[in-house]
Amino acid sequence: MPPTYEPVESPDETTIFPYHDLTPPTTADIYRARQIVSQHLPRTPLVRSDALSAEFDADVYLKREDTLPTGAFKVRGGMTLVSRLDAEFHDPGLVAASTGNHGQSIAYAGRTFDVPVTIVVPKEANPSKVTAMERLGAEVLSHGSTFDDAREHAESLAAEDGYRYVHSANESALVAGVGTAGLEIIEDLPEIDYLFCPIGGGSSAAGYCLTAGTFADAAVVGAQSEAAPAMYRAWSEGHLDPDERMETFAEGVATQVPFALTMDVLRDHLDDFRLVSEEAIKHGVQDLFTDERITAEGACTTSLAAMRQHRDELQGQTVVLPISGRNISSEALEQILSDASVER
Repeated sequence: MPPTYEPVESPDETTIFPYHDLTPPTTADIYRARQIVSQHLPRTPLVRSDALSAEFDADVYLKREDTLPTGAFKVRGGMTLVSRLDAEFHDPGLVAASTGNHGQSIAYAGRTFDVPVTIVVPKEANPSKVTAMERLGAEVLSHGSTFDDAREHAESLAAEDGYRYVHSANESALVAGVGTAGLEIIEDLPEIDYLFCPIGGGSSAAGYCLTAGTFADAAVVGAQSEAAPAMYRAWSEGHLDPDERMETFAEGVATQVPFALTMDVLRDHLDDFRLVSEEAIKHGVQDLFTDERITAEGACTTSLAAMRQHRDELQGQTVVLPISGRNISSEALEQILSDASVER
């Protein structure tokens, strides 16, 4: 029989188990994660965008996390966590809830380290992301209409069947892993003034705060859709309460529940946090495709929308915009580009 664990008291509205580490990673943790990431994943390019540099009268660089094997940054964290998985979980395996990129990350890492993986997704999950998870060997279960419905079901499966529940944010190893992208940035571009990144669960922003923000003294600015403002409200109002609104098309930032570990880091280190409109996010998808031939998810272009709110401050500055993921559905991309052609 696999070991079973009962949930323990949680500081937020999600379920955690005794094996979860809610302590923010140290610099040493991020460098240890770097050893794993560099063995198994390619270094991603940091390239100057002529179009955005001209728009902002600044030096704007794109960190191309979309070139990773799963098409998104999260695989850095998945590889870090699964590489050090306790032996007792190798047979029962892992369970996680995801709208796509977190699930692909854990599925990829499970395949790499020969650990079975179950991913719970909302019923209307991006079909291309579901297919990608299945191709990586994961069992994908559909449950509920939102990410948080899927999350609660994954938590129940972990308690009942002894899976190791991989939380989407309350995992120190995940944050350490995604923080390795920040190490790569400051090695390639030591002098950074601003870095803009999306915030869904907050692992990416936390990782950049602990690297680019700490080592390069860059101002790290987070962005979230105004149609799903849970993390923004928690950060600005000083609580961890859920928010009822969750209406964004950008599934990578579509959560209603703030997470304790990442919020701990963001409250201490995030320089600014902006809410952006759905229209601005779609314009970002259009512009990156048109000007850079980059297929970007809506979650990614929340950052570009936030940059446009900071336009007056960026003149003459060195700015990094991570391209956090490319896994937008073909239907959503076609609709956004079609709408753009009508508008223009």
